[in-house]
Amino acid sequence: MNKSKWLIMSLVAMMVFVLAACGGKNDNNASSPSASAPAVTESASAPASEEAPPAEEELAPEEGASLVVWESKEFRENMEGIAKAFTAEYNIPVKVEEVNEPDQINKLVNDGPAGVGADVVIFPHDNLGKAVAAGILLENDYFQDVTTAENSEASVKAFTFKDVLYGYPRSVETYALFYNKDLIPEAPKSYDEIIEFAKTFNKDGQYALMWEITNFYYAYQFLATPGGYVFGSGSTDPNDIGLNNEGAITGAKMFQKLKEILPMKAADATFDVKKGLFTTGKLALDINGPWAIADLKKAGINFGIAPLPTIDGKANVSFSGVKGFAVSSFTKYPNAAKLFSRFASTKESQLNYYTELGFLPSNNEAAADPTVTADPLVVGILEQFKNSYPMPAIPEMGNVWGAGQAALTDIWDNNKDPKEALDNAVRQIKEANAATQ
Repeated sequence: MNKSKWLIMSLVAMMVFVLAACGGKNDNNASSPSASAPAVTESASAPASEEAPPAEEELAPEEGASLVVWESKEFRENMEGIAKAFTAEYNIPVKVEEVNEPDQINKLVNDGPAGVGADVVIFPHDNLGKAVAAGILLENDYFQDVTTAENSEASVKAFTFKDVLYGYPRSVETYALFYNKDLIPEAPKSYDEIIEFAKTFNKDGQYALMWEITNFYYAYQFLATPGGYVFGSGSTDPNDIGLNNEGAITGAKMFQKLKEILPMKAADATFDVKKGLFTTGKLALDINGPWAIADLKKAGINFGIAPLPTIDGKANVSFSGVKGFAVSSFTKYPNAAKLFSRFASTKESQLNYYTELGFLPSNNEAAADPTVTADPLVVGILEQFKNSYPMPAIPEMGNVWGAGQAALTDIWDNNKDPKEALDNAVRQIKEANAATQ
């Protein structure tokens, strides 16, 4: 095995386990939030444990079953392919409806009781606590052993709430720095370098750097890297909010400074706008995730992926997460829905997601497959993943996204004082938390 391939496989092994460090606030004295992760005792490339085989008898679907699955617009076509394969094997019709993954839990809360919700949903793990509190998901009971045996410990923990497994993990992810090698041969190491690069590159509709500016998922890096955090006590204490501490305010000032090189309204920096600029050579650097890799390859772009730029010399702390399937508690066909969730989250399906969409597998064997480890683009994502921070999964996390985005929009679009904007965001989060207790 050559040195580069060994490096990639080592990084893959690290990635599928590092989320086991879920929790713990971002202490400015620590090198990264994952520093307190328990020691890895098993290789991610190890095959599924022989002590936890699949159930002896296959789960029988209900007679006349049919299913509705929700999926985001950009991934719908792929999911329709998975659905057709499932139908061919089980003779169960599946309809894929377009609902963005981050919106699915909120929609199911309303649509489920009305009998118009999906049977199977796909969502990031930070929504799990809210979903469980609302009573809208069924446990992953029948396939619990095989799910636990085949997927990384971290991804299983991400979809476990109060010792109960609800999800069927599909992928692990964070975001990193994509760079067009024809425009900038080497990835900048710091935001200060990017600012200098922009002085000569920004002209005639060209931009040095872009990201979804006030999307809190991407913008969290600016608050967290200098020492901000969402919730304390292992991301479980909603009363300890660190989004307006000294470190967060320092990072928000850097965030505000970047408007000098990206002079546009926050709402204009959408995923599609970034993609269009990057693929036409008008954007040199894009903060994006593994889901963008497949389309850029198809477009023939000469690009690389590197860790996010440092802030004041500190390694950048991005949000990371796990996405997976879960079965609605309102489904009329729970057995069929569980069968689909299992079918859509196997090693084979996860390799399909990687090949077609660029999703990084949570399945141990899929993560160690040569299809994944032979791709040098994976290294940049995995390097960033080492410094990532798992999104909190307690129900109160649902109160953070809107308040955080509003504060960042005020800072960016309205030039509001960062401390004032973040103080207001924390006040809103605490008020929302109190209202739900």
